[in-house]
Amino acid sequence: MNAATTTIPVIAIDGPSASGKGTIAQAVAKNLGFHYLDSGSLYRLVALAAAKQATRLDDEAALARHARELQVIFDGGEIFLSGQKVTDAIRSEDCGIGASRVAALPAVRRALLARQQAFRQAPGLVAEGRDMGTVVFPDAMLKVFLTASAEVRAERRHKQLKEKGIDANMRTLLRELHERDQRDSARSAAPLQMAVDARELDSSGLGIDEIVRQVLDWYRQTAARVAGSER
Repeated sequence: MNAATTTIPVIAIDGPSASGKGTIAQAVAKNLGFHYLDSGSLYRLVALAAAKQATRLDDEAALARHARELQVIFDGGEIFLSGQKVTDAIRSEDCGIGASRVAALPAVRRALLARQQAFRQAPGLVAEGRDMGTVVFPDAMLKVFLTASAEVRAERRHKQLKEKGIDANMRTLLRELHERDQRDSARSAAPLQMAVDARELDSSGLGIDEIVRQVLDWYRQTAARVAGSER
């Protein structure tokens, strides 16, 4: 990144699976007129590309090649891989589990780093994932670590799947969330952890509007403080 790029403000929203990062990040980005990065979709796309080409999820070199060669287009709310719409396909549970596995591979993470950083464009960016504030945008103006209890997150995932007409078992979802939390926190490459300068926000008992309002308040306070220090 060049010096001009690093002056573009970034709000980094990290947290565990189903904590509400995507919903909140999109709402904040829309409110501010900022660009939006769903970093998890890139790892899901790698997992999907691997499945389409029968690549083993422990073949790090091949998976890194998939990451480098992804022909992906983000068009509004739709995602296209090699010209094919995959918006729904990458949201499947199998693809999510595959994404968690490929995200643990250092070569894949290195291959996607520059692609993620390229989303930093004027007037600003809201980036959500698991290492946005610790690795991808360590200089983000605001870092938020969004949490929720595993039970609340399982309920949210269950509701999402039901709305899509997908049958799901709450007990299975809860077990898978615990397993994914463990994988994401224990991996050697960019483990899920809260940045030392991040603000933690437990969303368990809060509505979407309340969470968005809090993040916007934090951002405006931080932006005002930064502007004051530059005078």
